[in-house]
Amino acid sequence: MYILGISAFYHDSAACLLREGTVVAAAQEERFTRVKHDPGFPKNAVQYCLDTAGIDASQLDCVVFYEKPLLHLERLLETALAEAPRGFGMFLKMIPVWAGQKLRMPRLIDSGLGDLYKGPLLFTAHHESHAASAFFPSPFDEAAICTIDGVGEWSTTTIGYGEGNRVHLTEEIRFPHSLGLLYSAFTYYLGFKVNSGEYKVMGLAPYGDPKYVDLITDNLIDIREDGSYWMDMRYFNYCAGETMTGPKFDELFGAPARKPESQLTQREMDIAASLQVVTERVMLNIARRARETTGKKNLCLAGGCALNCVANGRILREKIFDKIWIQPAAGDAGGALGAALTAWHHAYDKPRSSVKPDGQYGSYLGPAFNDEQTQTALDAEKAVYTRFEKAEDVAEATAQILAEEKVVGWFQGRMEYGPRALGNRSILGDPRSDRMQKVLNLKIKFRESFRPFAPSVLADKCSEYFDLPEDVDSPYMLLVADVQSDKRRGNRDEERHLFGLDRLNRARSVIPAITHVDYSARIQTVDKERNPVYYRLIEAFERLTGCPVIINTSFNVRGEPIVCSPADAYRCFMNTGMDVLVVGNYLLRKEDQPVREDREEYLKQFQLD
Repeated sequence: MYILGISAFYHDSAACLLREGTVVAAAQEERFTRVKHDPGFPKNAVQYCLDTAGIDASQLDCVVFYEKPLLHLERLLETALAEAPRGFGMFLKMIPVWAGQKLRMPRLIDSGLGDLYKGPLLFTAHHESHAASAFFPSPFDEAAICTIDGVGEWSTTTIGYGEGNRVHLTEEIRFPHSLGLLYSAFTYYLGFKVNSGEYKVMGLAPYGDPKYVDLITDNLIDIREDGSYWMDMRYFNYCAGETMTGPKFDELFGAPARKPESQLTQREMDIAASLQVVTERVMLNIARRARETTGKKNLCLAGGCALNCVANGRILREKIFDKIWIQPAAGDAGGALGAALTAWHHAYDKPRSSVKPDGQYGSYLGPAFNDEQTQTALDAEKAVYTRFEKAEDVAEATAQILAEEKVVGWFQGRMEYGPRALGNRSILGDPRSDRMQKVLNLKIKFRESFRPFAPSVLADKCSEYFDLPEDVDSPYMLLVADVQSDKRRGNRDEERHLFGLDRLNRARSVIPAITHVDYSARIQTVDKERNPVYYRLIEAFERLTGCPVIINTSFNVRGEPIVCSPADAYRCFMNTGMDVLVVGNYLLRKEDQPVREDREEYLKQFQLD
């Protein structure tokens, strides 16, 4: 039995295919179209899923969409009426879009499937999709579930639980009160792009002092001990306007929103730090409420706010639950997986057995390319390469290059599903280097200098370097923990006289390139079972250097989706400051390649945000 899940028409559209309840393939549309966060119907992602299974759309047994369009329209209508006449202009802009997309969903899906599909079309609730994506792939037989994002149809936050083959949502917070939209409002106010720059706000927070916490909690959001919260909508404009915040918000903070790309000041850093404190407070209360009301010992998380790995780390450290599992595609893209799993277990009442370590299979669910496809793509670019016969030799050669402080584009196996590169579409570097963080940000990623990088560490060596319990793994880069004290250089007290970005270039540990200004790191643990090729590389690096850690950042430049194909990888490699590209068993050195004249053209196609 084949079930196709689809998320589309808002942000990060994606497709996922199940065969007898097991994930065959899943991918975001942006990776194929090269349009970041592509919201359109995921035609290419659907075709990839079908091709992977060796079927066409006529052989599907069920197609399921990740939310209920009519309920979404109901929210738009009620919000427009409640805000009238202020929201009328926005209403007039939104209705044609919805009439042309969501209300014609069956026809759009039929057309997207080439009019070959004749089976049932199901719709799940948005947060039901999130909850299913969190629980069903988790390693738990039963668990509490929290989903926290901007907004679905009406829900913005839900609490529930999973048992057997059922997910139950028992409590909700409804629009316009939304932790995700609060975070996005501050993202907008701080001069970053909404639905894209939230990571930047989280990365900026450690540079600041949380001096605005009381201002936020006294005016913008009432945080209650029972896990609920209430927002004063007089400060926000997202219900009726084209901006996230309004004049009253500007007045509260004493200035208008920062202009994008303008200089960051200590004020923006302090606001980001304050927002992070508030976010953690809310998420901790929600987690405590979930534990209290469900009685479950384990927790599953999904929704865009579940990508706040700093808050996730706080929930773990507070020991509210014994264990936590977070959906790696926690945002809207993961809704395609959740919708398909909801149909399999709820609509068709299929049994569920938990899988160890989890049922996400490392989230390596996207396209892979064999040697022949790779060589054809490289030859088309007139690339110069060395081909290794053994994967072990590739690992040894790449480890030596990393130890020489060179930057490597690393392209292996199946592409990751979700926003994180997990060792198959990654840019790698030596974390021991004092200069590597700056080089990667400014010469390769073309992004802000303050952005931190994540470490990939051998799972069995993680506790030697990071303050993460030995029985906790973090394969999806969704937990932040401190660098162990014996690996640090200096301490926080020595930096009390420094402010903002003046703190940036200090070496804080024996792995300075991945140690953030607060001595933390966003950790990816790597084990042999999920990714033997990547594990072999880090092992080889440890043999050379004694260090079982490497830098891992996504294989893309600012404003570009993560690379999907060998051709994407080669173009990104050639138009940035990367030194070496490794694609499967092929190794390419920058100095050997023919000169390209399209660097400016390549970079212009990506909207810098």
